[in-house]
Amino acid sequence: MNDDCAPFAADCAVRLAAELIAHTWDPVVLMALRAGRRRRIDLLEAIAGVSDKVLTQSLRRLHANGLTTRVTSPVDRSVAYELSALGRGLADGPLAALGQWAIDHADEVLAAQEQHRREAPGTR
Repeated sequence: MNDDCAPFAADCAVRLAAELIAHTWDPVVLMALRAGRRRRIDLLEAIAGVSDKVLTQSLRRLHANGLTTRVTSPVDRSVAYELSALGRGLADGPLAALGQWAIDHADEVLAAQEQHRREAPGTR
């Protein structure tokens, strides 16, 4: 992959990174797995608002991208998920930084959204 690519180029690393977090729930699931190995049912309880179907799709996508590992217990055949080394690097690095940025700037973003709503045609 080209290190100095234009963002609109098909092989741009920025495009790859954006695709890894493009789905609404994927970054949330990654952050939930920072606490360690969890079963799907535990993730459902921990992540407010996600449906079983959407969580399953997210876990499959994250696994297909090498960001999670699926672990089957030899004792009771239960399945759990955990971050792979690749997933831990993403969750503990860029995603954690993005989350901190959101905390630091949430008021500004919400104010801009409210201002946009007030100025948008047909919303008065």
